[in-house]
Amino acid sequence: MATTMHYGHSAPRLFGRERTLHAALGGRRGADTHRLNSADIILWRDKRASAAILGAATAAWGLFEVAEFHLLTLVCYAAMISMLVFFIWNNASSFFNLPVPRIPETLLSERATRQAIQDGHRRLSRVVETLYDIACGKDIKMFILTVLSLYIASVIADCFSSLTLLYLVVLGTMTLPALYERYDSEVDHLVARGVHDLRTHFADMDSGVLRKIPRGAGAAAPK
Repeated sequence: MATTMHYGHSAPRLFGRERTLHAALGGRRGADTHRLNSADIILWRDKRASAAILGAATAAWGLFEVAEFHLLTLVCYAAMISMLVFFIWNNASSFFNLPVPRIPETLLSERATRQAIQDGHRRLSRVVETLYDIACGKDIKMFILTVLSLYIASVIADCFSSLTLLYLVVLGTMTLPALYERYDSEVDHLVARGVHDLRTHFADMDSGVLRKIPRGAGAAAPK
């Protein structure tokens, strides 16, 4: 009979967060819960919207990367097929008593477009401000970690095409947070144990190697 391991919540949460994952991703509470937001989509609160986004991203990646369609060619084909469908539907509506097709208002909504642009600008400004604060050198460890992470990201990006890399980002965004929300206790426990092991190895290396490196006469003596 299989046994299931249960982990308590004593381990620190990932990234030191104190809020729930839904709130950390920008989820709304109270009166705004009826409005769909990015946290609901990422955490699959609305399965239709999440599945539609993931399916559209997979279809786009398959068409452009696997089938090697060109963007302009695909746009022209989509426009031709859409116009043909609307033409037939519009002319057949009077014979079969069908409603005349209308363009969804959400596609032409100025408010929705402005809100999407403002949301993208706000997120971009937050990233730039964070990188600026790190670049000021107030936390040298964070500065080194950020530079190292950017270098690793550039090496990884060099191994994939831009479209494949973008698809992997979308795939990870649409799957990893939802999996973490489901298995957060197990993940937090494993991450905490891994961080503890890394700190132990770094401490051993610091005491066994780094402190034995000769220093100049002006260097402060180790405590």
